[in-house]
Amino acid sequence: QVHLVESGGGLVQAGGSLRLSCQASGTISGFNFMGWYRQTPGKQRELVAKITNTGRTNYSDSVKGRFTISRDSAKNTMYLQMNSLKFEDTAVYYCHYNERFSSRDYWGQGTQVTVSS
Repeated sequence: QVHLVESGGGLVQAGGSLRLSCQASGTISGFNFMGWYRQTPGKQRELVAKITNTGRTNYSDSVKGRFTISRDSAKNTMYLQMNSLKFEDTAVYYCHYNERFSSRDYWGQGTQVTVSS
């Protein structure tokens, strides 16, 4: 079992920055990929950014050039640096972990990001 805890969300003005963190704990045997998703009321959860176990990254078009995903293997932590935030970035952000070998998916509880215009 892998337990994920997000932190770093909050209220920020448009144009500002936030850094989200996702701390993984439990029985960690490695991952295939980790990522950040976001969801607003009435909409499906959407991929924001993803990082593979080899460090390859990809981003949704809406955040490309503004957000950066990274990880610290020693701390079992993944980050999402969000710059030049826009009102439409407002959402609950979820951490996702796809476990190596089993390919089982784990999710964090979510952290609210609110961008005021």
